[in-house]
Amino acid sequence: MKQKGAALVCFSGGQDSTTCLFWAKNYFERVEAVIFQYGQRHVQEIEIAGHIATEANVPFQVLDLSLLSQLAPNALTDHTLVVDEEQPAGSYPNTFVPGRNMLFLTFAAILARSKGIFHLVTGVSEADYSGYPDCRDAFIRSLNVTLNLAMDEQFVVHTPLMNRDKSQVWALADELGVLDLVRTQTLTCYNGIPADGCGYCPACKLRRAGLEKYYHSL
Repeated sequence: MKQKGAALVCFSGGQDSTTCLFWAKNYFERVEAVIFQYGQRHVQEIEIAGHIATEANVPFQVLDLSLLSQLAPNALTDHTLVVDEEQPAGSYPNTFVPGRNMLFLTFAAILARSKGIFHLVTGVSEADYSGYPDCRDAFIRSLNVTLNLAMDEQFVVHTPLMNRDKSQVWALADELGVLDLVRTQTLTCYNGIPADGCGYCPACKLRRAGLEKYYHSL
């Protein structure tokens, strides 16, 4: 049974957020999506996200957070940097954008409040998170409390993928009936290649390994 009310999904058009979009559609009566422009190197991410949201009949909005690209050097917003193929020992990969999820969820909450929406959905995962600290459950819980205190509201931040590895994310997509859509229409690749991607960036390796593990489990 669907939960009454509405949810706003932090959406990027990638594997995880697309799976979350359809999870939300399965769980809530009304779903909207917010897509962020933050100077990411692949503008087609927004185009693909918009296409998927339209196909899913989900209203979507693009928010300009391009200031984020000026604050910290990272390979997702600095086109002169080459994406790390392996995570450097003892440090974050250069695709880490400091504060990104904190800002995304904060602005999503502000937007959601204006629409009378108090459920937020994000695709972060502690099982497969490349060491990004803002994908941890402790961070999400902490920010949820902060958002409620800051706006005197009762937001609930949903993280349906938090304890799922990539094979389990593929399994959820299959359960929701959108595995083929997620595989062929999403953009996860750090090098901007849709669907199965380039095959050698960290995002593609993680995605492919998860899919192979899921297929082998069938």
